[in-house]
Amino acid sequence: MEESPPTAPPATHDKQAPAWLNAVGALLRPWVRIRRTPDDVHALLPDDARPTVYVIERHGLSDTLILERACQEAGLPSPYAAAERLPIKRRRAVVTLSPRPRLFGRRPHPTRSETLSALVDLVRAGADGESSGKDVRVVPVSIFVGRAPARESGWFSVLFSENWVVVGRFRRLLALLLNGRDTVVQFAAPIDLREFVAGETDTERGVRKLQRILRVHFRRIRAAVIGPDLSHRRTLIDSVVNAAPVQQAIDANASREGIDRDAAAEKARGFAWEIAADQSHLVVRSASFLLTALWEKIYRGVHMNHFDRLREIVPGHEVIFVPCHRSTTDDALLPYVLYHNGLAVPHIAAGVNLNLPLIGSLLRRGGAFFLRRSFSDPFYSTVFREYMSQLIARGISLMYFIEGGRSRTGRTLTPRGGLLSMTLRSFLRQPDRPVVFQPVYIGYEKIMEGESYIGELSGKPKEKESWGGLIRSLGALRRNYGAVTVNFGEALFLKPLLDEVAPDWQQAAADPEAKPAWLKSAVDTLGERILVNINRAAHAGPINLLALTLLATPKHAMAEADLIAQIELSKELLTAVPYSDRVTVTALSAQEIIAYGERMEWIRRVAHPLGDVLTVDEKPGVLLSYFGNNVTHLFATAAWIGCCFNNNRRLARASILRLGRLVYPFVQAELFLPWSEAEFGERIQATLEFLQARGLLATVEGTDGRILERGPGQSDGAFRLRSLGHTLMPAIERYYIGLALLVKNGQHALSASELENLSYLTAQRLSLLHEMNAPEFFDKSLFRGFIQKLRERRVIAVDENGKLVFEPELEAVAKDARVILSREIRHGILKLTPEKQAQLTRDTDAAATDA
Repeated sequence: MEESPPTAPPATHDKQAPAWLNAVGALLRPWVRIRRTPDDVHALLPDDARPTVYVIERHGLSDTLILERACQEAGLPSPYAAAERLPIKRRRAVVTLSPRPRLFGRRPHPTRSETLSALVDLVRAGADGESSGKDVRVVPVSIFVGRAPARESGWFSVLFSENWVVVGRFRRLLALLLNGRDTVVQFAAPIDLREFVAGETDTERGVRKLQRILRVHFRRIRAAVIGPDLSHRRTLIDSVVNAAPVQQAIDANASREGIDRDAAAEKARGFAWEIAADQSHLVVRSASFLLTALWEKIYRGVHMNHFDRLREIVPGHEVIFVPCHRSTTDDALLPYVLYHNGLAVPHIAAGVNLNLPLIGSLLRRGGAFFLRRSFSDPFYSTVFREYMSQLIARGISLMYFIEGGRSRTGRTLTPRGGLLSMTLRSFLRQPDRPVVFQPVYIGYEKIMEGESYIGELSGKPKEKESWGGLIRSLGALRRNYGAVTVNFGEALFLKPLLDEVAPDWQQAAADPEAKPAWLKSAVDTLGERILVNINRAAHAGPINLLALTLLATPKHAMAEADLIAQIELSKELLTAVPYSDRVTVTALSAQEIIAYGERMEWIRRVAHPLGDVLTVDEKPGVLLSYFGNNVTHLFATAAWIGCCFNNNRRLARASILRLGRLVYPFVQAELFLPWSEAEFGERIQATLEFLQARGLLATVEGTDGRILERGPGQSDGAFRLRSLGHTLMPAIERYYIGLALLVKNGQHALSASELENLSYLTAQRLSLLHEMNAPEFFDKSLFRGFIQKLRERRVIAVDENGKLVFEPELEAVAKDARVILSREIRHGILKLTPEKQAQLTRDTDAAATDA
């Protein structure tokens, strides 16, 4: 995980803390280690002539000592030195919002701060001209002791972690002794007191307002750091069942099923208990303790990027974390990363299949809430939607996967809109609370489920979750799975998106239970943009680059010199023509990447007198394609250019652009690319310039740069271009299969489902004949998406009998494929293309057997 930056040298001040306080501080120093946020406190609190007063949430000697030390380490004025510059006489420049606790009896109620009242009086007097120049900056400081236990801390320390309960002196002392090495001090932006009181006419009113704002600030920070107060699960379930939508659903269910209303109400309550999380801070910290040891054992580091941008937006927002779904470890890894970097663990949507005896209870206590695979029961759907609404209304952050299930091929899957739709409808009920979706990319170098993914892709049924399966999977924990990278993408704020997609969305807030006509369009747009932003935060790691490079060759083997050159070309391309500012690239050199791949046992070196060869064996090759698919989109533009020159030594620049704009909508839908057609054309131009600068392409003399050419077929340049083009060629071949089938069978001959099935069978058999081992080549969902995109662009339509009709220019588009595809592949596709649906019916069983 990330380390704290080096501390600034202590600042020197005229006034020091009392000797007795320094002595107590010296005693506690070995037990306290402070992590400050933000990392650069001086950027937030630059040197200023104004006096500074610090505001902390709770009164206590320990908090004063921690604040004193944090200021010294950050080079800020200490509370005692800052008091010298205050316009009023105080021992230290610290204000606590909670009063000093009594030794006996009830805790006193908060009162108006005398220090703030005196400062406000002086500043207001200065604003009125009586003593000009008076101003004070008020700095809120949040202090958390024992929030993230280290591996070496004991189980007993978990009991004294930071929470919402105001503890006494003895418990605070134990917390310091046991968890003081995990202390977080968070400085906030200062409040300009003169600016704050400018509009206030009454001191008392102004102080009350300031204290109220500070309390809200501290509550938001506490909720963001340790999570909201979760002590009343039963109350939450009562709120769900008593909500008007659920009460209406109870009445409807009782009437529909002919049962007593009380029985229907109990059924609703049963749904709520089945769904609801029961998050416990104690369980979360205990899980963090265990996971720290687990990740250190099975991973070579968990690396995180762009987290600071997330930290800035969390307070005051309802954050929905929407990561990609690559592995079962995603569910635990992302919450762990958030927790160990100062944010609360979100409530996590989990399939009800994980609600196993004992395991389900532990997951529930860790923040999981369970959902069924189907929402076909309107009664259950209403209860679940109301539960989501209650969570959002309480400011509880959520985490769910919009792809539905885990990707078996490594590609980003088409979004499912169920939970997104519920989130949008919940927002309409309380549109004043801003909602933000945080896309997250998680990149692995090995996954525990690799073997099962291969089996599922070859047709084996998915193994159901069970205790037996869990026990069998424990053996996987003995292996090492390389490094993990967690990149936070650009956040999506819901209100601006709705303003764009549905300008009249606020009218729907008047009746939030209604389903507005624009909802599906908004959900589709939101889902697509989330996946686009996940891809814009991808990480090109060493295993990804090895996979893309080695699997681009027929035998999955390369001479070491060629492999080094191709990896270097890929890294240079990502730097010279960046995909986005959030994409990260491994810092390893090409030679280090190869050595790392050998250590991870992905590739094998074959010694040879003329130069070593690096190769991938058959079984690792299938698994390695998964990691190549993770980052295929990063090279889409260069791959398109490589495809164009695969069978053409010379090609007009205008043809590359024209054909690129034709194919781009389908590639964009499949890979979730971020550009418009015009922007894609600009990227093609930029990539062509890069390839020319690297000597892989050149302009033909006498053509004014209109014609480009590559080197001869056996040259290094031609080899590099073919390798780049290989990542996109399977998609182009799939498109041609679909178009060729449609054109050859003619108008009014095939339905959409028949075309999908024909395309699948043709691709499946073609893969057997031409050794196309990539599982996604004959993925039915990709053909389905291609056909859907053809319909969206109105290239094809459905007649009254459910058959497809197409525009005449589709035949010309199909003929353009000869520019890209080799004669062998075109001939193989056309030869295997059935002309009659009846033939498909006869051959289906045989084709399934062949597969």
